[in-house]
Amino acid sequence: MSTTARRIMLALRDVRRVPRAALRKLAGLARATGASIELFHAVTESLDAAALRRAEAQLERIAHSPLLRGCKVHSAVAADAPAHEAIVRHALACRAELVVAVRHAHSRPARMFLDNTDWELIRHCPIPLLLIGSGGAYLKPVMLVAVDPLHAHAKPANLDERLLSAGARLSRSLGGALHIFHAYMPLVAHVQGPLGQPLAWESPELEDVHDEQVRSALTRLAERAKIPPERRHLVLGDVPGELAAAVRRLKASIVVMGAVSRTGVRRLLIGNTAERVLDRLHCDVLIIKPGNFKAAISRRAPRVISARAPRAQRRSRSARSRK
Repeated sequence: MSTTARRIMLALRDVRRVPRAALRKLAGLARATGASIELFHAVTESLDAAALRRAEAQLERIAHSPLLRGCKVHSAVAADAPAHEAIVRHALACRAELVVAVRHAHSRPARMFLDNTDWELIRHCPIPLLLIGSGGAYLKPVMLVAVDPLHAHAKPANLDERLLSAGARLSRSLGGALHIFHAYMPLVAHVQGPLGQPLAWESPELEDVHDEQVRSALTRLAERAKIPPERRHLVLGDVPGELAAAVRRLKASIVVMGAVSRTGVRRLLIGNTAERVLDRLHCDVLIIKPGNFKAAISRRAPRVISARAPRAQRRSRSARSRK
């Protein structure tokens, strides 16, 4: 995602009900970065011509929303499935630099859960992915970048730098504040017996060495990113709970996280950890992939049902009359 984004794509799963907060944030991002907006909807179940025309009309209605006034808006409807593949294909085709999707509230009570399309986008979308899970506009937002400086979870070595770089660019565009976060467990949590049971041990010296290694690694990352000490957050504990607590404490608007797509058992283990983290966050989440990530999705051209040319929304007649 460049300093000045060229296009931001909003993937709409339900063109009949689009949260106003999502449009408000989308417009704010577009104005702050100078980007155009791409509204996209994939018709995955019915090829009925009337249904496709209705989807097209709904997208055009959204494109004319007062919340998007002043933005250059494109819209497209495609008959393509599954939804996450359609979204990735169109994002690559229109050269989007940011894909935006809305997380929806469910019960227990009104928690934000990811559905299957969200998870597949997290795994497969090579473009930065912003999952909107909160209301309100971005007003000097706190951006919290979750890093793994010792690569305990087998992340690529350059992923933390990519997270911090993306967070810094977006933070500058929105006039926000960039923070860095890492939670780690004591060494004793990683020592297991032959049956996988934790072993009790006492080695304060080794724990001190481990603490210093983690602290030094985080400090090096923060210094390279020019993040001052008061915006560095290093805590001892489990990532899901500590990250959610930090978001509440700092009133963070966006958490920046990395995602590594894996297969087999490792994918399930990584996915379980991610689920415990993401389902606890009520803020927005920006997902960044490693630099060498390749989408495992066919780039065949989808059957585009409708595509609207760029349109710069004009100011209202009353606003023009005051000139």
